Amino acid sequence: MTTLETISTHGQLLGTVLALQANFYRVQLDIENESTKLERDNKDYSPASTAPIFLCTRRTRLKKIGQQVMVGDRVVVSAAHWSSGRGAISQVLPRQSQIDRPAIANVDQILLTFALTDPPWQPYQISRFLVKAESTAVEVQLCLNKSELVSPEKQQEIAHRLAGWGYQPHFVSVHTGINIDALLKHLKNKITVIAGPSGVGKTSLINMLNPTLDLRVGEVSGKLAQGRHTTRHVELFELPGGGLLADTPGFNQPDLECRPEELVYYFPEARERLALASCRFRDCLHRDEPDCVVGGDWERYEHYLQFLDEAIARQFKISHGQLVDQADPESTLKIKTKSNGKQQYEPKLERKKYRRPSRKTQLQEIEQLYQEAEE
Repeated sequence: MTTLETISTHGQLLGTVLALQANFYRVQLDIENESTKLERDNKDYSPASTAPIFLCTRRTRLKKIGQQVMVGDRVVVSAAHWSSGRGAISQVLPRQSQIDRPAIANVDQILLTFALTDPPWQPYQISRFLVKAESTAVEVQLCLNKSELVSPEKQQEIAHRLAGWGYQPHFVSVHTGINIDALLKHLKNKITVIAGPSGVGKTSLINMLNPTLDLRVGEVSGKLAQGRHTTRHVELFELPGGGLLADTPGFNQPDLECRPEELVYYFPEARERLALASCRFRDCLHRDEPDCVVGGDWERYEHYLQFLDEAIARQFKISHGQLVDQADPESTLKIKTKSNGKQQYEPKLERKKYRRPSRKTQLQEIEQLYQEAEE
């Protein structure tokens, strides 16, 4: 964080958006400087910590220019009302990074979390999550929970295998607290997104990293050997010693939405080979082309071929109008799931042109205009 970002002007504060609640934003303010501390002391306000949290609205001006406010955004808060803990977001600072699913800004790293057993770890599933995480261009960390249920010899074998993939995993145990403090050091002063399949202990890990939280935890399904989904929305939680951690909804098979020619760069072991030499053909997909430097003598090559077939099939459907690129905001179609489970494409409607705003929305806009008129 630069010095400029930590300095606030009179009547304005800087903070980080922790969560979205309906049409409001929970913003954690930065540590106060002398001017804002003096302003606060003149109010009837006594925060529980040095980083108070305000419930904020978004200025109408931001809405008019289409400025979205995301979890993780660095924002300027004006019209601060210390006694009620309210304010208004008047500016969104430039984002250093952004991931879209889930939508979080300024992410420093993704902590992919899996269980060594119960549910059993699956190399193909882990590989798929890793490729999805690598496609965000954010640093990836790998965490393996329930290590108390696996022998040290088995852990060493798994660590050696994952090192060949290009990752150094963190072996932890939420049940016994093994290596939790060591993991905290890697999360300090960073915004980290924790992701992974359901039932591996992500929510329990967050409760362990921050004992003041009491998030609801699900159990593993006995029939399917999979976890039950408990996290419903995205929220940043403060970590002891500094840093923010976001829990995200768990999914057992993330979608891979990349072009075929990009896929190889999401495998560190293949990326390393391409950094040392170039293939004979510029459009090489690294399957059976002559003089390909990637080759097929690495463990996840079979995973790469399966993901490549999936990417090629997806690109073909998009080019022939059989599939909508959901990552493309300019798309004029949307997927609609019918009651029988079948999907079909329908044109997107322009909200302002075809849909009447709700009475609640109208009242909130009137309230915002009234607040701005008072200022």
